[in-house]
Amino acid sequence: MNGVLDGLRVIDLGRYVAGPYCATLLGYLGAEVIRVERPAGGEDRYIAPLDELDAGGVMMQTGCNKKSLTLNLRHPDSREILDRLVTSADIVVANLPPAALAKLGLDYERISGLNPRIILTTLTAFGQSGPWAERGGFDGVGQAMSGAMYMTGTPGRPVKAAAPYVDYSTATLATVGTLAAVIERETSGRGQHVEGSLLGTALAVFNSHLAEEGALGLGREPTGNRVQTSAPSDVFATRDGHVLIHVIGNAIFGRLAELIGADDWRDDPGLTTDQARGDRRDELCDRVAAWCETRTTDDAIEAFAEAGIPAGPVLSLDGALQHPQAAALGILQSVKYPGRETAVPVVDLPVTLSRTPGGIRTPPPVTSADTDAVLEDLGYTTEAISALHADGVV
Repeated sequence: MNGVLDGLRVIDLGRYVAGPYCATLLGYLGAEVIRVERPAGGEDRYIAPLDELDAGGVMMQTGCNKKSLTLNLRHPDSREILDRLVTSADIVVANLPPAALAKLGLDYERISGLNPRIILTTLTAFGQSGPWAERGGFDGVGQAMSGAMYMTGTPGRPVKAAAPYVDYSTATLATVGTLAAVIERETSGRGQHVEGSLLGTALAVFNSHLAEEGALGLGREPTGNRVQTSAPSDVFATRDGHVLIHVIGNAIFGRLAELIGADDWRDDPGLTTDQARGDRRDELCDRVAAWCETRTTDDAIEAFAEAGIPAGPVLSLDGALQHPQAAALGILQSVKYPGRETAVPVVDLPVTLSRTPGGIRTPPPVTSADTDAVLEDLGYTTEAISALHADGVV
């Protein structure tokens, strides 16, 4: 399987999600990705554990197509190995604060001296400067500090989204920046430093709400699933579950009114814009709730579909895996991890390229599966590799 990034080498020093998934996306597009982790295996290997294996759910999603090189970064002899990796590579991905990066000798000023073509992609919690630059953080911190968690909840009860969208969005944006740097390097011959941050991503994703607040100072209070800028947009209970609909624009609103028999809505001069309807969301949503509660989820979804109203069922985890539309997308791949008899569903590259599709080629590597082969490729002899093992460097 050919990929658009065939021939590029990526050194993945990321942990958890944002850094590793950025490297994963590059690997799905054809790059060779070498994951550098501590000898016992990176701590992110064991999140959402699967049986007794050294790969959990997070590793299954972020580890495909990668090689595993174990390296004790606290050992002084690890510096030479890192330098050889940097010299051999096109891209280094790391989600470390600036001071930690410099301590490892992986700051851009230093590694660009070793390899002027190197692209360093760093992902941090709060960016490279400012009073919080050296602090660590996870996805939820970005959700909390962007206003999203506040607005997702209800008054006095902020709610974090279960999906770590800040992590994955940061990874995706960092991948875009990295690809832009690769393209620019074709002209200049030089690499550059690509920076992303969880907080920056979280603010970008929630920017429309922040823009409104900054411009108008409305001080909106949270309303849970019930949207404030259009209506009726909410989660509604059915006889056997829940459905979500999102109504935006006069055309969809008119079709919904006809579907549920709310002819008075179309004649109401106070319901002619999205915001006007958002201001009266409670009365509108209550009408839809009464319509939904007498129907099954399937009946409601089919009625909404026939009327041209965007809607979807609220699915369980198993329901999401089993839904026929998920199968039709063809992106849920069955990946077998070494030592596990049954396969694990892993989402492949979630975009398609017609000529160079890319995607999953190999399962995540067992810890240290490729250490000796990578070291040999870097020029180490068999005797030198044995000594590195004996000294606890790898």
